[in-house]
Amino acid sequence: MMDNHIYNLMKQVVQEHKALWRIKNNYKADAGDCADCKAFWDEMERDKEAHVAKIQEMLKTHMQ
Repeated sequence: MMDNHIYNLMKQVVQEHKALWRIKNNYKADAGDCADCKAFWDEMERDKEAHVAKIQEMLKTHMQ
């Protein structure tokens, strides 16, 4: 059985991936011609990608 904090990391990486998918596949297109909103979603996409990468690295250290 894994520690609860490892489960929490796994759960969070799934949530971050889901949010990233929605940003890439829905939110940016839904922003239409609004440059401010597109810029916001671009920034959020980069942030989510960084979060996913960080959590994946943390999980690698715990899953060895």
